[in-house]
Amino acid sequence: MSTIDYSQKIPNNVNLADDRRLQRALENWQPAYLDWWNQMGPAESSELEVYLRTAVAVDAEGWAQFGMVKMPEYRWGIFLADAEQDRRVNFGIHKGEAAWQEVPGEYRAELRRLIVTQGDTEPASVEQQRVLGQTCPSLYDLRSLFQVNVEEGRHLWAMVYLLHAHFGRDGREEAEELLMRHAGDADKPRILEAFNVPTVDWLSFFMFTYFQDRDGKYQLSALSESGFDPLSRTCRFMLTEEAHHMFVGETGVGRIIQRSAELSAQHDTLDISSHGGVPLPVIQKYINFHFSICLDLFGQEHSTNAANFYSMGLKGRFGETKIDDDHVLDGATFQLPELDGDKVVWNDQPALTAINERLRNDYREDSLRGVERWNKAIAAAGVDFKITLPHTAFHRNIGTFRDVIASPEGKVIGREEWDKNVGAWLPNDDDKAHIQSLMVPVVEPGKMAGWIAPPARGIHGQDVDFEYVKFH
Repeated sequence: MSTIDYSQKIPNNVNLADDRRLQRALENWQPAYLDWWNQMGPAESSELEVYLRTAVAVDAEGWAQFGMVKMPEYRWGIFLADAEQDRRVNFGIHKGEAAWQEVPGEYRAELRRLIVTQGDTEPASVEQQRVLGQTCPSLYDLRSLFQVNVEEGRHLWAMVYLLHAHFGRDGREEAEELLMRHAGDADKPRILEAFNVPTVDWLSFFMFTYFQDRDGKYQLSALSESGFDPLSRTCRFMLTEEAHHMFVGETGVGRIIQRSAELSAQHDTLDISSHGGVPLPVIQKYINFHFSICLDLFGQEHSTNAANFYSMGLKGRFGETKIDDDHVLDGATFQLPELDGDKVVWNDQPALTAINERLRNDYREDSLRGVERWNKAIAAAGVDFKITLPHTAFHRNIGTFRDVIASPEGKVIGREEWDKNVGAWLPNDDDKAHIQSLMVPVVEPGKMAGWIAPPARGIHGQDVDFEYVKFH
């Protein structure tokens, strides 16, 4: 069992006390982090007591303890999954070599870039969700938001530790920059565009935690395969927490769909806006938007960068060791989507440059599982409506389909047809205004906003009506 050292200013299981230089550097970074949290973290939350989960160990038995805590006093720390004895590089040109405990000099720039890009998304999502707590549908949901926020903060610590521990002055400067960029800032925005758009309503938050955090799952899984062992171990522990974020998303969207289906059945109409609900067709538009922008997060279909990261042994595929091939991909092929006239076709291309597309396909299959569960809830309510995921060519801004105009079904269309239908495919101003009109805070224990169903059960054995957040 890897116990977290709580006697330290920074809880950790990386023997930080044995490296005074590193400990001092991180202790110097900590006040800047807390300043960032107070200025850019959840608005007007510093005095609230929240029923939060905190890591106490990284094994299956003890990686979380629950209790009331004020978020600025949360014990953010540095935790790596237990080391795997005699671990090897499992793919690329270094396959079979001993996993690296220090950064290979020839791959220093590439590794730093991967860590910084991943690290940048963590505080970005906290900034995007800054004001959401002020319109929470229940104390249960407010607590879920805050749990996601503090864990995204911890994921930032995880990446900053790697930068400080393994990249010297460059790493320290990059760690400082992670607190200088801000979501949506005109001068210093976050690196990835999807992390610059504010999350202004709870439907968007649940979509974000279902779709964007699922992208995080696949990126972290690919990085957890890395031949650089400290990165692998860091990401393996982060995945444990990421699972909760996706649970918040799937159950959140599911509860909205359940309530919308109930209202549709009760009033015999899909247009339930006047009855205080979110119409199922509007939920579909939000899915179209979030899923399509998340497809862009995986990058180009043909990617020499992804091929290089793979060959170098820095970033693998999802479930790399479970894939039945040579893990070198010399001469292997993979089907990529391409445009043939006005049709999307799939053709065999070198698998090495198709790493991003394989990850994107895995992501789509995983996303579909939740959609199928949501559709079962709609069917159970007796409502004739089905949620779908849009085609890979729809609403894309990166790669093969960047300049292609396509319907959600993948039909290539002209600008005129797009302009005529876009309001039925993506959230329009009326949809957003209606969603905003529903965002009235509900903070009485056991009460729930009328547009969302209550959860099936509470957190960590508590009742649904437990006082998850205490106001003073």
